[in-house]
Amino acid sequence: MQRLFFEQYSHEPFIATSRFWYLTGKAQEDREALKQKQAPGYGALGMMEQHLANHAFFTGDSYTIADIGLFAYTNVAGEGGFDLTRVPAIQSRINRVKNQPLYLNLTQLN
Repeated sequence: MQRLFFEQYSHEPFIATSRFWYLTGKAQEDREALKQKQAPGYGALGMMEQHLANHAFFTGDSYTIADIGLFAYTNVAGEGGFDLTRVPAIQSRINRVKNQPLYLNLTQLN
């Protein structure tokens, strides 16, 4: 539950909002508001990176709902202006999630 609350209050408000602003053009309209989202967004990614440097998943070495909850917006954070090359442990985790048996890549559906 702790990881799911983290996603809702420390991750999603910054990463998902930034992505939405880029996709809708608001990022161009209000660069200062976007800039204010970047620092806490990178802060959330930094906390995730630190944890994942020593763990395969968020609750240790098992794939759980915490990984699913934190996957969605992290996976597309680049679309919100976040440079995921700065967080290699997160990139590895994204690949581990994508390799789960029931992973469904919705971007490939028509």
